[in-house]
Amino acid sequence: MKKENKAVIIWLLSGCLLLFIMVVVGGITRLTNSGLSMTDWHLVTDTFPPLTEAKWQETFEQYKKFPEYQKINVHNDFQLDDYKFIYFWEWFHRFIGRIIGLVFLIPFVYFLIKKRLSSETLKKCVVLLGMGAFQGFLGWFMVRSGLIDNPDVSHFRLSLHLTFAFITFAYTLWVALDLIYPNRNEAILPLRKIARYTLVFLLLQIIYGGFVAGLNAGLIHNHWPLMSDGQFLHESVVLEKDSWLLRLTEGKSGVQFVHRTLAYVVVGLILLLAFKSHKFYLNDNQKSGITALVILVILQFSLGVLTLLYSVPLCLGLIHQIMAFFLLTAMTYTLHRLSK
Repeated sequence: MKKENKAVIIWLLSGCLLLFIMVVVGGITRLTNSGLSMTDWHLVTDTFPPLTEAKWQETFEQYKKFPEYQKINVHNDFQLDDYKFIYFWEWFHRFIGRIIGLVFLIPFVYFLIKKRLSSETLKKCVVLLGMGAFQGFLGWFMVRSGLIDNPDVSHFRLSLHLTFAFITFAYTLWVALDLIYPNRNEAILPLRKIARYTLVFLLLQIIYGGFVAGLNAGLIHNHWPLMSDGQFLHESVVLEKDSWLLRLTEGKSGVQFVHRTLAYVVVGLILLLAFKSHKFYLNDNQKSGITALVILVILQFSLGVLTLLYSVPLCLGLIHQIMAFFLLTAMTYTLHRLSK
């Protein structure tokens, strides 16, 4: 690591930390059904929650005009205190998004003026800023889908919003790693190839994790290793009349089946990477990355099973999402070390 890059590295890693917190709070927001509590989007005026009881009541009355209250919460003796609880998590989620924007933009302008960014790093940082802006749009796009007729957001939009946050984090970490390790190693091509495939399937698993969350598909078939007695693929998937594409992307049973199956694929690929790595001379960083992958994927698989068996309690659901973040971190780091 070059001394002149230290401040830029700290900036990028700070962004990674904030993105991690953002996803964790997003998970809480989803698991507490808080995502539709703020029915409008104002960049400045929504920076802080209502400060008076009269303003709270006005905001609550506005919320009552939308499907989530009219079709669900109106039947649950939903009061202002209940609304304040769900409002807090959505507001906090958006507030962190604003903080991330400032943390990225202000130092970026400073480093630009001070000419602390190389041309290559500058290009990557511009991409990061664009990704951050697009992520904000995806958040609005997701919430919008639950404010029209259906009192729930589209699981496709939810998954897109979640997955793009993971990708933005991974790319930010990759840019930081380029600066932390400026001296490139010779790539270990066979291991890099396996690691790349593993990353693709891990991202696909994250996409389907978003599908499961958006459809609440973890609340059914709470058995393992089979979906029910004697059924690896639940009969409801086979008996559906829709196309197989719709069964496996929109049906709760089909989505859960794919998520279960991809878990085995990800575990298998990481174990294959670890097994193949013994045939090559690896430095300490490469060994540490692969070891971390094996430990984390076993923990994540176990958490996934427990989360399913206990019908997605808040604590386990949140830890499962956090562990996915750690697994992607280890995957990004390992691929970087095997590639460069």
